[in-house]
Amino acid sequence: MVDNNSVIRDLGNGLILRSAMAADAEALAEFNGHVHSDFGWDEPDEGVAVWTRDLLLEPHPTFKPEDFLVVEDTAAGMIVSSTNLIAQTWSYGSIEIPVGRPELVGTHPDYRNRGLVRAQFEVLHRWSEERGHKMQGITGIPYYYRQFGYEMALDMHGGYAGPLFSVPALKDDATESYTVRPATSKDIPFLQTVDAYAAKRHLIHCMRDAAMWRYEMAGRSPESGMETQVNIIADAENTPVGYLVHPNVRWGNTLALWVYELDPGVSWWEVTPCVMRYLKTVGATYGTYYKSEADTPFERLIFLLGREHPCYPIVTQEWLPQYRKPYSWYIRVADLPGFLKLIAPVLGERLARSIMAGYSGELRLNFYRSGLHLVFEKGRLAEAQSWEPDNTESSTEFPPLTFLQLVFGYHSLAELMAAFPDCGGRLEARLLLDALFPKQASYVWPVA
Repeated sequence: MVDNNSVIRDLGNGLILRSAMAADAEALAEFNGHVHSDFGWDEPDEGVAVWTRDLLLEPHPTFKPEDFLVVEDTAAGMIVSSTNLIAQTWSYGSIEIPVGRPELVGTHPDYRNRGLVRAQFEVLHRWSEERGHKMQGITGIPYYYRQFGYEMALDMHGGYAGPLFSVPALKDDATESYTVRPATSKDIPFLQTVDAYAAKRHLIHCMRDAAMWRYEMAGRSPESGMETQVNIIADAENTPVGYLVHPNVRWGNTLALWVYELDPGVSWWEVTPCVMRYLKTVGATYGTYYKSEADTPFERLIFLLGREHPCYPIVTQEWLPQYRKPYSWYIRVADLPGFLKLIAPVLGERLARSIMAGYSGELRLNFYRSGLHLVFEKGRLAEAQSWEPDNTESSTEFPPLTFLQLVFGYHSLAELMAAFPDCGGRLEARLLLDALFPKQASYVWPVA
């Protein structure tokens, strides 16, 4: 039964767009399990179904049931499309950025190409703005989210894999110098400290407060497709020296490592072989995510730690030599002038360390159908506002949305100019943009 207070819009032809309720849990879980299955509608993904049910019925630090949107066919009495918005905080350098993450976007095959996702994204984007989010990030299939103002502008996963037989064996009669155990709530201050240290390596990093760490440890059902194992790495005195995060299942013949961080001053060279042996041991006890792969033997590890990681020089030489190219996050920034003002302290620090230190002047960035006007005073961003390209000479040109690749360190200006013949600019502007937006690796383990 539809609660009229939850109806947001009548879409016509018996379709309504409304916010979800806890009472939708079973129907929405079943729907998402079918629509997000890698094997088609008739072979549902139970992990996605459980994830959906958890979001609707279990406490979550940043999410509530009405953060789901559903399109319902009132005549058939069924959900035919759905999305949601998961709030989180990312960091850009030292600046905290409130972020909205659309997720579980799907439409029943018989109802596609009717603009149902577009209608929902209009609501999600409005919600996100009202909640103070400065950007949105989403993962998904190639091209699709470009239709809604997103640009692929941030590394997603990527890393190195290798066979189990390459895992370095422990020498005869030796004992492990470091062991791995499940994290508990008592470890949260340590996790937060090490995570904050790790964030300094990245331009973009997803931050977690104590409530979110507790949720990662014990908030999800074990069968959820988002369930993770948060573990503490401890030395011989049982003192924590780092942590690692991995799923509680294998993907076919492979166990993945999502996060691996150490306290400052701890040797990656000494700890990493212990971590690999732990993963080899624990992976042998896990089943596979898909039941159809249950008989697949465990044969491989993959470290999906991003484009760069301190352990890579160790593991990629002999143990994990197979490179997995990163995919990409889709990023949307509706108020680009406002976003640049927010990260102005980071931009100022970069300028101060560059050959353009103390710069005063203007930049007119031409995006062909829109643009930006930036004013700098003695190395500080003093003004940022939208600019409509006119007869005034622009400083640089970027095809629409490609400037986000520069802002988020995904590509350098030189790489963009090599890829897009209609991207370029004057020498002064190019040097300034190189200083403001250097290419820099990011790694986002998102809130889900």
